[in-house]
Amino acid sequence: MRREVRVIKLVLAGWLISIVGFQIFVYLLEVSHSELLLNELTIFNLPVHFWLTGHFLPLWFIILCALFNVWMDRHSMRSLDGSLRFTVRSSSDREGDQ
Repeated sequence: MRREVRVIKLVLAGWLISIVGFQIFVYLLEVSHSELLLNELTIFNLPVHFWLTGHFLPLWFIILCALFNVWMDRHSMRSLDGSLRFTVRSSSDREGDQ
C-alpha cells in the first residue's frame, strides 16, 4: 500500500511540476526580451505556448496515467503470486466432464 501511495504522489508531483513549470517558463519568456519568440515559434501552425498548454499538458496527463496503469498491473501481479486463485470454468469445460 505504501508503494502505491508513493507512486501516486510521484505521478501527481510530475503533473504539478509540468503545469507550474510551463507557466513559469511562459511568464519568463514574456517578461524577457523574447516576448516575440512566443508568437513566432509555432507547432502545427499554433503558437508554441498555446500548443503546449492546450495539447501537450493533457497528453502528458494521459501518458502519466498510462504509466501508472502499467505499474499498477505489474505490482498487482507480483502481489498475487503467493495467493490462491479460483477460476470459473466455462460451459464447454463442464459439458466435457459429463
